Amino acid sequence: MKKLLLIAILSTSALFAQVKGDIEVPYISYPIKMGKGFNTVQADCLMCHSFGYIINQGPQSRKFWSKKVEKMITHFKAPISKKDTKVIVNYLFENYGNGKLK
Repeated sequence: MKKLLLIAILSTSALFAQVKGDIEVPYISYPIKMGKGFNTVQADCLMCHSFGYIINQGPQSRKFWSKKVEKMITHFKAPISKKDTKVIVNYLFENYGNGKLK
């Protein structure tokens, strides 16, 4: 019983912790390439994750970007239409592609 009481006290003590002063969260600015289809990417992709996710993939093939967008639709249930899928893949390949189809 004493162990349970100790665990309960220790686990709730963090709720009462206070920090004096302001906490500053760093802002990371990602260099975004503007181009045809950017508005669609902004509307469909950036609602869930930052642009850093796209940039951190590095230059990739058209097939890679296509599979990445399909993964977002299939596994993460991103509400992206077929038309927007083509626009997004084209934007990603043109701006963050490596020039290879596969």
